[in-house]
Amino acid sequence: MAEPGLPESAAAAGPQRGGRAALPAVSSAGLQERAEEAKPDLFQEGDDSCSDYGSRDKPGTALGRTVPDGNVLFPDIFHTDHLLFYERFKAYQDYILADCKASEVKEFTAEYLEKVLEPSGWQAVWRTNVFEVLVEVVDVEYSALKAVVQLSDPFLCESRDSTFTLECMQELLELKERQIPLQELWVVYDESGEFDQTALAVEHVRFFYQCIWRTWDEEEEDEFDYFVRCVEPRLRLHYDILEHRVPSGLVADYQTLLSQCEELYRKFLNVRNSISSSDSDSEVENVSMVEGLKLYEKIEHLKQKLKLIENPLLRYVFGYQKYSGLQAKGLRPTGTKITHVVSSTMMASLLQSLIRDKLCPESCGEELEIQFHSDPLAAVNACYEGDTVIICPGHYVVDGVFCIADSVELEGYGLPDDIVIEKRGKGDNFVDCTGANIRISSLKLVQHDAVEGILNVHHGKTTLENCVLQCETTGITIRTSAELLMKNSDLYGAKGAGVEIYPGSTCTLLDNGIHHCKEGILIKNFLDEHYDIPKITMVNNMIHNNEGYGVVLVRPAMPSDVKDASAEKTKGNTQPTQSGDGTACAEGFRQEELPECVTDELELYERAEICEQTEGNDEIANELGATSAKKSQMHKKRLSELGITEADDNLMSQEMFVSIVGNQFKWNGKGSFGTFLF
Repeated sequence: MAEPGLPESAAAAGPQRGGRAALPAVSSAGLQERAEEAKPDLFQEGDDSCSDYGSRDKPGTALGRTVPDGNVLFPDIFHTDHLLFYERFKAYQDYILADCKASEVKEFTAEYLEKVLEPSGWQAVWRTNVFEVLVEVVDVEYSALKAVVQLSDPFLCESRDSTFTLECMQELLELKERQIPLQELWVVYDESGEFDQTALAVEHVRFFYQCIWRTWDEEEEDEFDYFVRCVEPRLRLHYDILEHRVPSGLVADYQTLLSQCEELYRKFLNVRNSISSSDSDSEVENVSMVEGLKLYEKIEHLKQKLKLIENPLLRYVFGYQKYSGLQAKGLRPTGTKITHVVSSTMMASLLQSLIRDKLCPESCGEELEIQFHSDPLAAVNACYEGDTVIICPGHYVVDGVFCIADSVELEGYGLPDDIVIEKRGKGDNFVDCTGANIRISSLKLVQHDAVEGILNVHHGKTTLENCVLQCETTGITIRTSAELLMKNSDLYGAKGAGVEIYPGSTCTLLDNGIHHCKEGILIKNFLDEHYDIPKITMVNNMIHNNEGYGVVLVRPAMPSDVKDASAEKTKGNTQPTQSGDGTACAEGFRQEELPECVTDELELYERAEICEQTEGNDEIANELGATSAKKSQMHKKRLSELGITEADDNLMSQEMFVSIVGNQFKWNGKGSFGTFLF
């Protein structure tokens, strides 16, 4: 048994080989002594350090217990698979691997186990894919990372095959020389606390070889720190996947790539071994060498893809490029357009109404081909250009992304609150739109614990009408060159902005409610010379109860000379006007460029008399107009510095078109409008 506690000489010595901190050992003999002395525990280097093992101010286990599944009454085992990211990170970085190379991993792990693992006297459940059996550990082969075991008395075994008798298990153990890999053992629970560190040490070994180690790691370049190069990014990826922070499609790709790489590497090893065992320069050997080189190239290619996803920064670039750059299918090869009906179950009366309103030739003007689905995501994935998806009342839970790359229409048959699509998976976007003309209507979209926004318009035009969006992070994002028309919809709950408007985009908001978000609408900085000015129309929206501003503009602080010139230009061109009834009705530049889709509706609003005072419309129009003028002034100044006196009229006249009519701003935490300078 190891000595209780950490000797003072060891403590004074500080970090050991490879930068690893010295570890105290644990034994039952020293348990009471350690409690009285209140010594720091194994991974505690100070008051702010984190420990896998919890407090050791009193004797007894700090770990929970788990009741094994199955029909055999195995004893409870330690519950160790719940460790947090920082607990595993600290264990591998400070105490197990430190700055070792890949070729030294096994050696460093063995040294760690010698310090913390009880060499005998503990029981464990030996688990394989075929059976589970209770064993007792009588010794540990640290260098091989194996335990020497014997079957417990009484014999407890559960298997898929009844042939695993006591005699069979004894024979199997003899074949294995009674040595079992530590990662196949689950330590039996002991409330004394004597085997806490043993249970956790076995857990660290098991987790490492199941989730972190790759069979080809040992052949990688050894001059780099293995922990930094491989362990940390893979550990972060593992926990990001557990917490659903990685898109499900990217997770599936990673698992597929990993399986393919492991299979190819096994083949590569077989080819390499066959070559090394051959003494002749035969034609067969030459063929094997060529085959080995081809396999090696494929493996290297797959490894690079794996590293892209494992890297916390690059994986998002990789994921974004793949899942937002979808290719449209175009028209169906047969040229037909299909109506997809989504419903898990349907009453006869609802079916009759649906046929009458949407599906019969009299209502739609032509004979329809119809497909039925129970999952709205499957229906969208089956769509081609021009298809329609009709979603019947119900509560649908989806795990994946609605990637809409063709011009399709998603229509709820009924009221939005009756047609709910709820999203699982924190790492996924909810709806990604890249189609030329997408229409979404009469749906309620619900997010929980999300990381990505609820709807992203990357390309083309998306129309959102009569929808309810219950957000979690960002609400709707309109990317550069994309267009959004949002009408009669309700958006709430975003921890970021309800609507994010990027430079060069077109955003038209009519009769919407945007509320209970951190910011109502956020307009991204567009003053950079490479950015185009967005075109924004806001008519009769209710923007209220947001934590920050109703509308916020992000832009850099301007030099005073440009600012003064811009202010002068703004004063001459963008004075807000008051309508006859006192309502602020500020129009921006070049009203003739208003999008055709809303011209008639805007004329109707402008003719209507709005009696209620609408705070903030003139302020928003003024600031956006002034910022547009600043961009124009900056552009002229840059051209002047280059000696250019004439420029393209389109470039010189780039001004933000803004129409701010009849919007109401109420109970926003910081006011109706603000500017964030950086």
